[in-house]
Amino acid sequence: MSIDVHCHLTGGEYQRAGGLSAVLSRAREAGVTACVCSGFDLPSSAAAAGLAEKYEDVYFCAGFQPQELKKYREGDLGKIKALTAHPKCVAVGEIGLDYHYPDNPARELQKEIFSAQLKLADEAGLPVVVHSRDAAADTLELLKDNAELLKRGGLLHCYSYSAEMLREFAALGFYFSFGGTSTYKGAKKVQESVRRTPADRILTETDSPYLTPEPLRGSFPNEPKNVVRVLENLAVLREEKKEALEKQISQNAKRLFFRLKTEEL
Repeated sequence: MSIDVHCHLTGGEYQRAGGLSAVLSRAREAGVTACVCSGFDLPSSAAAAGLAEKYEDVYFCAGFQPQELKKYREGDLGKIKALTAHPKCVAVGEIGLDYHYPDNPARELQKEIFSAQLKLADEAGLPVVVHSRDAAADTLELLKDNAELLKRGGLLHCYSYSAEMLREFAALGFYFSFGGTSTYKGAKKVQESVRRTPADRILTETDSPYLTPEPLRGSFPNEPKNVVRVLENLAVLREEKKEALEKQISQNAKRLFFRLKTEEL
């Protein structure tokens, strides 16, 4: 039984795949016991909460992703905090830093809202889900500066930095999820990080509807059912039995996301 710890289910991308109910049904048939739908702004976080109420095996995160801060308005974090009280909200996220595109929100604004959401997570007693792209040094520095707010730890989703830096994030209480990119032939750095992630910190995701794994790469939308393909690839890279790794990942997910309730493996 697999867990997709990071996906996006609130958009209209799944209409071409028969609709969200069909997508989730296929995930269950593939052995996926839980999906964590990540918010990326206030409307998507609220919509994710609605899906968690509708579907027993859907949980959610609430937060502002750095690329979406152009939509941010004063008072939004208070509304995000209210969503964290929902019994199926497992984390504040996705939050973080993204320097990939030149027209992304100003770096200082990203850092300000990232820090504010770390504080919000601490007040809510929840872990964080961090999105970090082309911002490794600043992400690590900001997390170190706010280490006292990370009592519940966190997740670096779709981890793409070095195995050496992974150790520094792990020392702050972070877990690491890998998705479709870990199956790509050219993703040597990601694959080395997969091999060197501590057994008690590794997780699986899809980032659906994006980052479809091999051999389906290029098809859209990606679906939570494909987390099983990710798991199989991680087992090969780590030279472990799939069943043992699956059980370990389930335990890891429940340890980090303590509100998560799934079938025991």
